[in-house]
Amino acid sequence: MTFEQIIGDLKKKIYAPVYFLSGEEPYFIDKIASFIEENVLSESEKEFNESILYGKDLDVPTLISYAKRYPMMSNYQVVIVKEAHSIKGLLAKDNPEKESKDIFMEYLQNPLPSTLLVLCYKYKTIDKRTKLYKSLQKQAVLFESKRLYENKIPGWIEDYVQRRGFTIEPKAVQMMANYLGSDLGKIENEFGKLELHLKPGDRVTVDLVHKNIDISKEFNIFELQEALGNRNVYKANLIVQYFIKNPKNNPFIMTVAQLYTFFLKVLTYHSLKDRSRPSVASALGVNPFFVSDYETAARAYPRDHCIRNISIIREYDNRSKGIKNASAEAGDLLKELVFKIVH
Repeated sequence: MTFEQIIGDLKKKIYAPVYFLSGEEPYFIDKIASFIEENVLSESEKEFNESILYGKDLDVPTLISYAKRYPMMSNYQVVIVKEAHSIKGLLAKDNPEKESKDIFMEYLQNPLPSTLLVLCYKYKTIDKRTKLYKSLQKQAVLFESKRLYENKIPGWIEDYVQRRGFTIEPKAVQMMANYLGSDLGKIENEFGKLELHLKPGDRVTVDLVHKNIDISKEFNIFELQEALGNRNVYKANLIVQYFIKNPKNNPFIMTVAQLYTFFLKVLTYHSLKDRSRPSVASALGVNPFFVSDYETAARAYPRDHCIRNISIIREYDNRSKGIKNASAEAGDLLKELVFKIVH
């Protein structure tokens, strides 16, 4: 099931006896577990019917003993297990019994309908070839929380903001994506600070992002990318100096990755036959709002210059990792890199 389907069912009070939540992206796992924790039981019911457990403190028999308890003065009991990957004996490899006789497997065949057993199996997945996985498929809500690719983050931010009842400028979306990365929990927390200053239906602007999220208004990777795209040497150098003075907020490796992606897209633009805005946006994987930036950069950097810049960026990425670089600091490398890009 998808995240949206699971939350949708929970909102309709359609409950399953077992939820097995696994995968590399903790955000969606936490959201599902938190929704169950906050909404299934009333505050008075939680005292006797809610158990928050940790896998490192459990073995399978103890887990099942919790799952088989009957609720008191409630229709349901909720058992949430954090760090479920640490439960002793959950997997066949650390279980002295054969997998087919495992008591967890037996419980899955006939789970207690009045229990919501929620297993948060973060950062890992179950081998799809095992009997345990196949049994979970049949008897449980099985959810794999996959990390979003970086190119999906802007779309996720825009969708999240809209679900919160606001709209957001494309440039503000890209700025948040560039600076907050792919940590969805961090994005949510930072937007929470900004949301305190919004009214329902407000539009999130670049200025609001600057004021409420710790991103410099004029000296950031987004502005450096724009300055380079316009071959504005003076502004690019100002931004570079700021980056050098504030290395923690502007790590070299992140700057290099963004510039590499930018020039790769400019090179892609050069190869396009259909340069209508919708077609370019689709080919580059960007919001149509940003197409003009790539048009400008393509005029400033012919195809061969783009290829050369990509090669230079790779070279300086390697040098930042100590390859063919004995002593140059990250700041010196960045100054050299920007100089070579625009000349």
